[in-house]
Amino acid sequence: MKRTFCLALTLLSFLTLCLTAQGQPTPEDRASRNEQLLADYFRTETDAIAGRCLANIHSLDDWQARRGEYRRQLQEMLGLWPMPERTDLKPVVTGKLEQEEFTVEKLHFQALPKLYVTANLYLPKNLERPAPAILYVCGHSRMITNGVSCGNKAGYQRHGAWFARNGYVCLMIDTLQLGEIQGRHHGTYTDGQWWWNSRGYTPAGVEAWFGIRALDYLCSRPEVDKDRIGMTGRSGGGSYTWTVAALDERVKVAAPVAGITDLRNQVVDGSIEGHCDCMFFLNTYRWDFPQVAALIAPRPLLIGNSDKDNLFPLDGVVRLYNETRRIYQLYGKTNHLGLLITEGPHADTQDLQLPVFRWFNRHLKGQSPLIEMAARDLFPPEQLRVFDRLPEDQVNTRIEEIFVPKAAVPAPPSSAAEVKQRKEKYLAALRAKVFAGWPEERGQARPELTTQATQGGVRLRVYDFRSQPDVNLMLYVLQDLKVKRPAEVLLTVLDAEGWTNSPAKQLWLGDGRPENLSDLRHEMQSRKLALAFFAPRGVEPSKSLTDPKRATHVRRRYMLLGQTLDGMRVWDIRCAAQAIKALPEFKQTPLYVRAQRQMGVNAAYAALFQQELVKLELANVPASHTEGPDYLNVLKVWDLPQLWAALGDRAEVRNH
Repeated sequence: MKRTFCLALTLLSFLTLCLTAQGQPTPEDRASRNEQLLADYFRTETDAIAGRCLANIHSLDDWQARRGEYRRQLQEMLGLWPMPERTDLKPVVTGKLEQEEFTVEKLHFQALPKLYVTANLYLPKNLERPAPAILYVCGHSRMITNGVSCGNKAGYQRHGAWFARNGYVCLMIDTLQLGEIQGRHHGTYTDGQWWWNSRGYTPAGVEAWFGIRALDYLCSRPEVDKDRIGMTGRSGGGSYTWTVAALDERVKVAAPVAGITDLRNQVVDGSIEGHCDCMFFLNTYRWDFPQVAALIAPRPLLIGNSDKDNLFPLDGVVRLYNETRRIYQLYGKTNHLGLLITEGPHADTQDLQLPVFRWFNRHLKGQSPLIEMAARDLFPPEQLRVFDRLPEDQVNTRIEEIFVPKAAVPAPPSSAAEVKQRKEKYLAALRAKVFAGWPEERGQARPELTTQATQGGVRLRVYDFRSQPDVNLMLYVLQDLKVKRPAEVLLTVLDAEGWTNSPAKQLWLGDGRPENLSDLRHEMQSRKLALAFFAPRGVEPSKSLTDPKRATHVRRRYMLLGQTLDGMRVWDIRCAAQAIKALPEFKQTPLYVRAQRQMGVNAAYAALFQQELVKLELANVPASHTEGPDYLNVLKVWDLPQLWAALGDRAEVRNH
């Protein structure tokens, strides 16, 4: 393989001279075009998903027939299908604060064994009967005192105090990252933990589970009327309110504030760049966000937002409200849906607080009193801290490693029939759960010849083909004129490192000389080879993928489309194979593939679905998908050892 890549250096130096002479686009022109195509791609894919959202719902019967499966899909996309076992909460009250009108219990419980949730329970004094209750989930507020986290519950305490002063029991819970035990929300956002996608893990699932177990705890308290529980929060807390209320009908009234908008805002307009991973489920089923909102219907739902919120833009919030309203109309319950828009930025303002308080008074108490009391903080943050010393057995800081189970390693098959049956099962699972973002299967990709040149007895042809709308790719085919009928076509799939350090970079930078062309010709003649070179999307230069921060957010956009960048590269390689086989002279010629590192894994998955790829020569590939490449949910199906077993003797893997 090393020799072939060295020969490729010679090849593309040679190509450079040919193509430069024929007026190929400059690297800057190509990068600019790639930027525009990428933006167009995200817009096209987003529009397609938005167009399908709830489009098959025309009657209440339609909705009720699908609602249960939609709820199950949301659980799955949060890593909650099947639901984890509801183990003993083991609640512990570590202290109590007294105010004239209420008390605050400082407590913790375990959402799973050793997965701690720290919380404050605000209890009105002199309760004579079970009271309505509010589960308040907190947004992103870092409350650090003397280097110790007091939990974001301390930053939102004004809400708990107001509810308690007005006759509600209010449980305020900390989040995973900003609680007293600080886990992580930023796996793909800043930490490069792309294996979260492969594992099917998102901290949004942990936050949803925290909320569900918090409801379990509220329902265990004698002070709580279990039929009158509401839920609210803003920003991150708004997002968790959406998911918990969608999944758990014990939430009778919901008022999420600034926690949701539609897919267009996130992907096309770039709002995703302001959000960490806890805001999103892994979009396996390719939803737009109104589908989450609709699952709360027909329960009372107030959608709160401000008009200058750059994280949750107003136009997307209004579009989401209008889609959700259709479902409430089917129930005849439009009076249970409210849209609250106030003036201002992304902030916890009194203008947003007061209507939320009124919403709960109306729907949990049947009252509409004049609200004269302002919500305000009453305690120094350190007074609300639950732990004096953090528990040594906690798993909060590594929950991403255990929250979503990996697929079990299967026992060796007992027969050829079982091998075939198992492979078919794996292929179906991969197509449905891992590569659901691929387009529908189609005929061969059609290459279009754009450039050809001959020098020193070697002919170069350059083809354009489309992998998807707005994804235009290039295929380079090199043949020695003395090899009339090649015995095989060898396709080299380039990754970013290969592009930078070997042939491809020279092609665009206009550098290099056709030296040692005779060695290349000897290789092609002795083995009767035709050579093809191909770089999938995102390998050649573009500003989005050369700037690390922008590259991160491009990859996160793919996830919101139910894809990953590498998952779509697998599709590109499949299309490149189809394009080669569409050339008449190669229709009957065996097609071999060479690739390295993570791109080698991409090529292997392409071969799994594309039988034209009869042989793979791969080098330095990862041992597991935890090292890459990342595809949604793949570790819930299998890992790389099972891939190599499925490919059998088609794949030759050499790691050094």
